[in-house]
Amino acid sequence: MIVPINTSMQEDIRNFFVKHWGSTQMVVSSGTYDCAELEGFVYMKTNQIHDLVTYVIRDEEVEIISLDSLIENSGIGSHLFHAVEEIGMQHGVKQLIVITTNDNLRALGFYQRRGYRLDRIIHNAVTRARKQKSTIPLIGYDKIPLLDEIILTKKLIEEK
Repeated sequence: MIVPINTSMQEDIRNFFVKHWGSTQMVVSSGTYDCAELEGFVYMKTNQIHDLVTYVIRDEEVEIISLDSLIENSGIGSHLFHAVEEIGMQHGVKQLIVITTNDNLRALGFYQRRGYRLDRIIHNAVTRARKQKSTIPLIGYDKIPLLDEIILTKKLIEEK
């Protein structure tokens, strides 16, 4: 069952991030976030969080800050993304943004299959983020050096 995050879940969400990422802190080029404090959606199974997405809403955009899936290839991540897109439409935002790292090839494929387009690369963004969060590894997935951020966007309202 996918439900919006509420304050009663905050401790479970904090524990989820600490268990899977070592911290609730997310450092990306758009800012530093405490993921346990953000809005989002969770997929609950047997009263436990299995998947979750967090986001922030700005004037004309929604940025997805985190997407975590313990049950990959089940469609739950797509449902979580759809829930965030619905929030974006309700708020009348123009676009959704998601940031991933240069090593995360699976995420790049996942986002593009859902209509997100490559927008820009921020060279050495991860290198700079390490100055704030030293636990970010030097080497990422598939032994790829973890250096850059890739920003993907999806238009919700086409500009005329």
